[in-house]
Amino acid sequence: MSYRLGIDVGGTFTDLLLVDEKSGRTWSAKVPSTPKDQSVGVLAGLMRVCRQAGIAPSAIGHVMHGTTVATNTVLTSSGAKVGLVTTRGYRQVLQIARSYVPGGLGGWVIYNKSLPMAPLALTIEADERVDARGEIVRPLDEGALRASLAKLKSAKIEALTVSLINAFANDAHERRIREIAADVLPRVPVSLSSEVVPEMQEYERTVTTVANSYVRPVVQRYVNSLGKKLASKAGEVKLHILRSDGGLASAASAEEYPVNLLMSGPAGGVTGALWVALQAGFPNLLTVDVGGTSTDVALIMDGVPRLRRETTVGDVTVRASSVDIRSVGAGGGSIAHVPDLTKALRVGPQSAGADPGPAAYGRGGTEPTVTDANVVLGYLPPMQRLGGDLELDRALAARAVGKVAAALGKSVEDAAQGIYDIVNENMVGALRLVSVEQGHDPRDYALIAFGGAGPLHANALSRLLGSWPAIIPPGPGVLCALGDATTALRDESARTYIRKFSETSAKEITGILEQLAKTAAAALEHEKVPAQEMRRSFQVDVRYHGQGLRLTIDVDAKDLAKRGLKAISDPFDAEHKRLFTFALPLEHEFVALRAVVQGRGITVKRPAIPRGSRDPKAAAVGRQAVTIDHRKAQATVYDRAKLRAGNRIKGPAIVIEMDSTTVVLPKHTGLVDKLGNILIYPDGHKGLR
Repeated sequence: MSYRLGIDVGGTFTDLLLVDEKSGRTWSAKVPSTPKDQSVGVLAGLMRVCRQAGIAPSAIGHVMHGTTVATNTVLTSSGAKVGLVTTRGYRQVLQIARSYVPGGLGGWVIYNKSLPMAPLALTIEADERVDARGEIVRPLDEGALRASLAKLKSAKIEALTVSLINAFANDAHERRIREIAADVLPRVPVSLSSEVVPEMQEYERTVTTVANSYVRPVVQRYVNSLGKKLASKAGEVKLHILRSDGGLASAASAEEYPVNLLMSGPAGGVTGALWVALQAGFPNLLTVDVGGTSTDVALIMDGVPRLRRETTVGDVTVRASSVDIRSVGAGGGSIAHVPDLTKALRVGPQSAGADPGPAAYGRGGTEPTVTDANVVLGYLPPMQRLGGDLELDRALAARAVGKVAAALGKSVEDAAQGIYDIVNENMVGALRLVSVEQGHDPRDYALIAFGGAGPLHANALSRLLGSWPAIIPPGPGVLCALGDATTALRDESARTYIRKFSETSAKEITGILEQLAKTAAAALEHEKVPAQEMRRSFQVDVRYHGQGLRLTIDVDAKDLAKRGLKAISDPFDAEHKRLFTFALPLEHEFVALRAVVQGRGITVKRPAIPRGSRDPKAAAVGRQAVTIDHRKAQATVYDRAKLRAGNRIKGPAIVIEMDSTTVVLPKHTGLVDKLGNILIYPDGHKGLR
């Protein structure tokens, strides 16, 4: 019997989901994260979930891991000392960058531009030149290059990036520089722009490849160490890492191209949310993953998560495919404070994290957090134990929130309500980025909330947005781990292709896409994925001729063969109108072509729960005093394990389970569906009829 383990490491908790590949049965566990060495928490969780399932760790055949190692390396500026090789005359490519300043009008006044990950002092020039057609204009001066690399060696660089002009058209010089670097700088990992992102635009190609080098040694050490520790406990286990685009990468690929992992952790949640929502019959979704440190949101339309060609972490933007996830520093551990200057309550982005954590954890934390506010409001009742064994201390929570109350001249309950309301508004701001600001009405979407703190805020978020129902899946705290466990291997191949539509044909485009698909499939073949299980999809980047902007359009191969290039230009015009309200009477132009190949994930069976009556009284375990919208009330507390399909939970109510807690507000009702999802609607909504 073989088992598959999904692992999601967050800033506060590490979530694990074990799946029996034959029966589809699952077991879950939640343990505190260990930021100094994430593998410690991973192994502790592995042993716990194996004990629950009654199996030996050696029964696990595959481990699927969503990690924040690459993300945190960028956010904390703790990456490698990177050297950079550019074409002569382009040494300052990272310093020049793009003339973009974040923020509104006058944002440049307070904008502090971060330093490049490859400093100018560690940037050298290669005397060579390749033109845009790939022709060698000036051969590589190898002697001068060796002397320059020797200087980088004396500077003790830890990683090397090679990004030459037009290397996407001809990578011969980049490959030769790698060979020379292996001689001059042995054991220093080398990243080539022609392999990491073989596309035009030298700045984007360079910053992406530098980011790959920056996180590469850290990710290599972590993945290698985790693999060895897993092997010591589970024997010959296959380790795969979740990519930013929601697919899986082999451990070797993750070590070589870690820039594809920058949104690894959040992508698992979107995959898990989609799996749950499709079974519940809601293909259009806003996903809300609220952890201890941050909230990650995304939009799913017609059962397909929206992808983007760029990944942003902090103020670093790289060209790597990712699920269109927006993050905000608003989680259960987010710290509330009142600045002396404004005397206005703020929540986050600073977080208490896992150590010491919120004050209510009783581990030495004293700062007021969102979790402490939820405890004060009564949303986390005394019988609730986070992760199954962490008892919450209301007195410590009230003492911490009291700091905010004193600064505002309010009661502790009013201060807690203010913290709760503000963090909800912060989350709504992120949700607007993926919905309203991209032309989507949130009222046309259901909202699915997960993560340890998501169900505490789901009802309030749906009320603010008008997104119904608010869906609370079973085991919401470990849904990211479910997404990791059910994800399939994925790889992509792309190439720059600048052609006006009049200069090419559907047949030529199809031929190039087919060749790219073969290249992408090679990585899956290496992982022994059967050809019949591979699913291909195609994308093209298109713009109007003369335009700088480009949009990514999905390509239907059959439609392309039938309608020709109209199968691409028509959806491009429609997308341009949706985003910008207009289309232009100009010729269309290709910029890049891309093929994606994905294997088949495992099927997890979620059996229907027993049917019950409308009255959920059999699941009631007590009453709890709560403060909702500054009004005191008594909420009924339910044990989620005892709920039955058809139960209707009238608010105010609290539903507790091992990994999360759900709040149902007054004048709202939670309907339990046949799969155990809680669907929250306002009273009188047609969904309750």
